[in-house]
Amino acid sequence: MKLLFIALLGIFTIPASWMGNFSEAQKQAKASHKQILINFSGSDWCGPCIRLRKEILESESFEQYAYGNLLLVRADFPRQKKNQLSKEQVKLNESLAEVYNKDGKFPYTVLVDENGKVLKSWDGYPDESAQAFVAEINKIKNKL
Repeated sequence: MKLLFIALLGIFTIPASWMGNFSEAQKQAKASHKQILINFSGSDWCGPCIRLRKEILESESFEQYAYGNLLLVRADFPRQKKNQLSKEQVKLNESLAEVYNKDGKFPYTVLVDENGKVLKSWDGYPDESAQAFVAEINKIKNKL
């Protein structure tokens, strides 16, 4: 029975959970000693952002890796009225962009350590597979 449960658990990928508050993610990162992946996105207008989300960040390989190894923060900047965020979330996203995305690039992805130090950044859509993206993050993790 135990073996069956483990096998079934492997079939169903637990999706990675994206946060909207970097300060909360940083508290968790300090407690767990995990890196934080920040994704700046224009979810309803930026084609490369949508592609990045669908092809890499929502891939099974990334979600499996992220679940155990990363804390995820999405700073979304939608334009359509129907997708508008709360004023509080807009303020959080803008504050995060002031620190990590001063040039307003989209998509822009940043890997930081628990103290907020930038370990790696990706400007635009990473021209690699989801597996290669995960391998790159894992290589950085193993160097720390």
